[in-house]
Amino acid sequence: MKSLPQSEPLPAGSSGADPSPRLQPVLRLPTRDQTPPKGWLARLLLSGGRPDEHGEDAKTYRWYLVLWLTGVDYFSTLGYQPAIALLAAGALAVPATAALVLVTLLGAVPVYTQVAARSYAGQGSIALLENLFSGWKSRIFVLVLLGFAGTDFVITMTLSAADAARHAIANPYLHPYVGDAPIKLTLSLLLILAIVFLMGFREAIGLATAVAIPYLLLNVVVLVCGFWQILRHPDLLAHWEFNLHAHGDWTMVAIASALVFPRLALGLSGFETGVVVMPLVDGEEKIEPNQPPRGRIRNTRKLLLSAALIMSVLLLASGFVASLLIPEVDYQLGGPADGRAIAYLAHKLLGGPFGTVYDFSTILILWFAGASAMTGPTKIYFAPR
Repeated sequence: MKSLPQSEPLPAGSSGADPSPRLQPVLRLPTRDQTPPKGWLARLLLSGGRPDEHGEDAKTYRWYLVLWLTGVDYFSTLGYQPAIALLAAGALAVPATAALVLVTLLGAVPVYTQVAARSYAGQGSIALLENLFSGWKSRIFVLVLLGFAGTDFVITMTLSAADAARHAIANPYLHPYVGDAPIKLTLSLLLILAIVFLMGFREAIGLATAVAIPYLLLNVVVLVCGFWQILRHPDLLAHWEFNLHAHGDWTMVAIASALVFPRLALGLSGFETGVVVMPLVDGEEKIEPNQPPRGRIRNTRKLLLSAALIMSVLLLASGFVASLLIPEVDYQLGGPADGRAIAYLAHKLLGGPFGTVYDFSTILILWFAGASAMTGPTKIYFAPR
């Protein structure tokens, strides 16, 4: 019989059941340095934009402060939405805006309050739709949705910056300095916006508060003056009613308004931004492990509803005042009110100095509206899955 090969003698102090460590070496991988990078730019570049406990994104803020960052997308549409409504609907601008408000309050607000309760990590509605599929179907579906969302955010940024450039060029005091170069001015505003965004969310929220509140107050002043002019000249209301009923009775007016209002649905991306930046909202309570942050969800719902109510009132008031006080020839393409209906009324009702202040405020909020849009794709893309 062939003998079995003899094994090498074991070292002293070892047993046959426990092989020597020399025979089974352990592969040691290099450990990653856990020291957080210094400086906000280094953290941004080395982390790939992902928020961590060392970055500014770990901090939270009161919901009424985050409101100005997310709601600035709504409020900035006052710079161009009334003019777009007049151009698209004419005398139907008011009922069409009312239809938009109803869809916002009865449709978008309830839907996104539910999204906030189910996607509180900052992934938004895309995360909920992702759960409907599995495997590659889910990944492909999310990529398609991200494409649409990215397109929407880019349109919001460029449209806001372009309209800010329109206000600057149309202002009689700024025109000698900016000239007639809307594309160059728009690109410059987008570049400055990107620099401010890279500074961090703290600076963005502070700047949004300083920009949005004065803008809303200036709009209230212009709208109050507009209502005063309508009260002093009741024939304006009779003329508007005559043009309105040229489309038929109230049933026909309602049908025509329902067909027109989708053209006015601007700024609704603010709802998606509102749920995307939920991690920035302070829930005012300690979050329990494996439990939803109920305080954060509750405060985010307050944020969404408050932004929708403020914007709904201002949209209805601005549409009504603009429809009655701006002649049709002025809001047509190329007219002095084209793309800047409320700014036109500010100059006409309150004079050049006040109108210039309003133009400056409008330019700032339109430019900064891109910040809320810019937070959207960043948060959606880098949200943990």
